Amino acid sequence: MKDGQPDADVIARWAANAPLAMATQYIPALKRYDGIVIDAGDRDTGIAQTVRQLDRILSDFGVSHEAMIYEGDHVSAIDERLSSKVLPFFSVRLRDR
Repeated sequence: MKDGQPDADVIARWAANAPLAMATQYIPALKRYDGIVIDAGDRDTGIAQTVRQLDRILSDFGVSHEAMIYEGDHVSAIDERLSSKVLPFFSVRLRDR
């Protein structure tokens, strides 16, 4: 905010660096990753829809990834997701490094 109003410069930079705005320009780099996973809660306002769109973009370009929508908001069952999803994901991907 600037003088009580949204700052147009900040909004422009935010939009230019949004995952959906940047995804296609980084496809070659994204294809080099050993693993990409994205998730969002179904009550995570705006973010769940972005994850669905990003999933489609990555799939359309053949980028290996996993996308998940779970029941909840931004932090629902985070301890369970870390232990059952995140740590096993990295354990498999980083095992031979």
